[in-house]
Amino acid sequence: MPLYKTIKPNAFTSIFVWKIEESFDELNSAIKLTDRSLGRIQSMKSELHQRGFLSVRHLLKEAGYTDADLYYNENGKPHLKDGKHISITHSFNFSAIIISTVEVGIDIEKNREKIKIIQHKFVNFERWFISKDDDYIEQLTVIWGGKESLYKIYPHGGLTFKNDIDIESFKIKDGKTKGHIKAYDIDKFYAIYFEIFNGFTLVYALDTLKND
Repeated sequence: MPLYKTIKPNAFTSIFVWKIEESFDELNSAIKLTDRSLGRIQSMKSELHQRGFLSVRHLLKEAGYTDADLYYNENGKPHLKDGKHISITHSFNFSAIIISTVEVGIDIEKNREKIKIIQHKFVNFERWFISKDDDYIEQLTVIWGGKESLYKIYPHGGLTFKNDIDIESFKIKDGKTKGHIKAYDIDKFYAIYFEIFNGFTLVYALDTLKND
């Protein structure tokens, strides 16, 4: 089973990344799903989505959990029954989860030219520091992934990437920056980390900053 990598950002946070190489049947045969999950997977029209869904359940197993330990609130935000925070992501042939005692969000994205076309939908504050260098696509993907990770942290939904979430200046080589959620009921900074591998960008956000 291809657990691609594990990351330990700190003593109380773990990240598990899966490279999806198995068939649907291989992924499905080794885990037990709840009735709710069985219903969800049967409603998916894409086998790629089905395999991504199943790979996440394998990641839960790697982390010491079962599918029954996971539930979702009314806004679709995942939770673990033991009270720890969890965030989930998958894109094409990669999936990942992050589990922590603090609020966390995670996103993995394939680095694609398409992001240059849609950047006007999510880039605002960041316009002053991004540059059209060789890593322009990666810069935009980090910004998108950072905003997606912070969106996943916010419990109520309804944020806009362009106006409610900012990513501070960064260089790709640094692998880290900060993100800021500013909405009617929150004004808070978060630590953002990222890394690039196999043509994908993994970004995750942690509530580890002191907000005065």
